[in-house]
Amino acid sequence: MVLLLPDGETDSHRRPSPLSYALQLPLARALARAGEEDGLAAHVVRYRCRGWNATAADLAADAEWAVDEVVRRYGDIPVCLAGHGMGGRAALRAGGHAAVDSVLAMAPWLPEAGADEPEPEPVKHLLGRQVLLVHGTNDARTDPELSFRLAERAKKTNRDTCRFEVHSDGHGLRQHRAEVIALAADFVRGSLFGRAYARPVSDALAAPPPLGLRMPLAAGFGKSLRG
Repeated sequence: MVLLLPDGETDSHRRPSPLSYALQLPLARALARAGEEDGLAAHVVRYRCRGWNATAADLAADAEWAVDEVVRRYGDIPVCLAGHGMGGRAALRAGGHAAVDSVLAMAPWLPEAGADEPEPEPVKHLLGRQVLLVHGTNDARTDPELSFRLAERAKKTNRDTCRFEVHSDGHGLRQHRAEVIALAADFVRGSLFGRAYARPVSDALAAPPPLGLRMPLAAGFGKSLRG
């Protein structure tokens, strides 16, 4: 099972945005098609509200609830949390759930250390999970350097961590969407079903920092796999 976590806002108790939910549906369908022979199911999580809301971390709490529901309904099956933007932070934060095998954080929104965030985003709970971060180098909404720093800290605790950079792409990762979807499908199938990773992914996981944390996502990644 892959649970997709939509983007959200820093502080808001308003109802979730229907658009943020809808934006995850094409990826959910693509992942389900890619993993059909393995029995992969993909669902987009509906949050109670659209905000992270400081220490409440509401989006992460909703992600943990969704994993609990998977366990309740389907039993002991492998789960991947895949989030975009604020959903990427929720995936990383909820990744310590006992039922989670892997975490995919796309353009994750991560806070800068300061008065509002005295403690760095936790990473030690990700030990034992396969972790992939993907970030566009031209992202004007979420800082790519902050996701690199988190990946750098996570790699020290968990060697099964890698990060890809999508050069010239922005927050929505639309310019190279086919490559991003192919990378996500390769990671999900590899982390949940033990399929062999594509060479760039296995190289990124094996490489020491910073090489495996600044791996460029090559144009035509999905086409090269089909070939």
